[in-house]
Amino acid sequence: MTETLAHRLASREAVIGVLGLGYVGLPLAISFAEVGYRVVGFDVSAAVVAGLNAGASHIDDVAPTRVQALVQQQTFRATDAVSDISDCDAMFICVPTPFDKAKTPDLSYVESATRAVAKVLRRGMLVILQSTTYPGTTTEFVRPILEETGLRAGTDFHLAFSPERVDPGNAKWNVRNTPKVVGGLTPQCTELAKTLLLSLMDDASLVRTVESPDVAEMAKLLENTYRAVNIALVNELAQLCHEMGIDVWSVIDAAATKPFGFQAFYPGIGPGGHCIPVDPFYLAWKAREYDFQTRFIELAADINDQMAAYVIARMQDVLNERSISLRGARILCLGAAFKSGVSDVRNSRAIHVMELLRERGAVVSYCDPHVPSVRVGAEVLQSIDVGDINGSDADLVAVLVGGQWPLAALANRGVTVFDAVNAGGAPDEHRQRL
Repeated sequence: MTETLAHRLASREAVIGVLGLGYVGLPLAISFAEVGYRVVGFDVSAAVVAGLNAGASHIDDVAPTRVQALVQQQTFRATDAVSDISDCDAMFICVPTPFDKAKTPDLSYVESATRAVAKVLRRGMLVILQSTTYPGTTTEFVRPILEETGLRAGTDFHLAFSPERVDPGNAKWNVRNTPKVVGGLTPQCTELAKTLLLSLMDDASLVRTVESPDVAEMAKLLENTYRAVNIALVNELAQLCHEMGIDVWSVIDAAATKPFGFQAFYPGIGPGGHCIPVDPFYLAWKAREYDFQTRFIELAADINDQMAAYVIARMQDVLNERSISLRGARILCLGAAFKSGVSDVRNSRAIHVMELLRERGAVVSYCDPHVPSVRVGAEVLQSIDVGDINGSDADLVAVLVGGQWPLAALANRGVTVFDAVNAGGAPDEHRQRL
């Protein structure tokens, strides 16, 4: 049976199921279909399913033309019916893993997806969890649910973890050229997962196997915690540099000339998106099970969390220099997504800044060509056109997310700009930066 599955995977005769057609799942599903597999994408959203089957795409990194071609070829289809994934040979679980208000992991989406797989689980099937989560999730959470069927992982079916590593909006790195890490419950599970992933990659060297799902899960958390900690370091350094009258951006540029032992990170309003703000808390939560306090990691998260308030304090200082109170001030925010070039607003620190500004009485507007509308507190705001930025009568323009903003034109008009992400280069009399 294993030999049969290995052959079907290697020959691309296998049917691939992808549960969760969001920023991770859809690019994965489309990529597998493009290399010759028949792919069934499952999502609980009827609107997402209908749109994909009509050839539309709700993800920035997946062009509608790619979806249309595969739908027409009948190599990809979307569904919200569990019965439609019953003939899949391999399943990828690619659902969100947020945390709740207490910073406790919320695995409800993983549980729902796993129970959907359990309904159609059969002997010889390969199940790969891709959702970012704490070490032990695959073996301690997913495995027991699947084994409620009476089938045994590693014997009757195969189970592995391979973390997603997508970087939305990055044109250079994609599903097929970003290295994969995979760890299976057994060596056989690992090998089968490796076989499937190799068929997707541009180069055979891009798949790295590890000895267990736990190692793969921890590797993903290390990647994002590494970023979170270093972002926190430069955020704290930015505050110190401001107090000392030193340009932090010049400091970083100078340090980055060292060809070894240093990697440049940049300050800002704090990391957003689904991974970096979340993953350190997943690790900290799991550590408490072992009576271990991740003091360094939690401190980094705290520093990053308070950057929004610090940025607003700096904005208030800029307004005070012009004898303008923050309460009632008209503030135009540039950027609403969690990073430039994408429409994803999950854990957007820019939106958090806007919410804090409104709480302090400011009149807030925003511009983001990728985010036409956004909820800020109880109100839904509409993005102004990029072309209207130059005509803005705002008391302060706050650059919260990088992008091609007309900052030079604003400076020429004498508009005061606070640049939190160094989008406009060297400061001038009308532009201050973090």
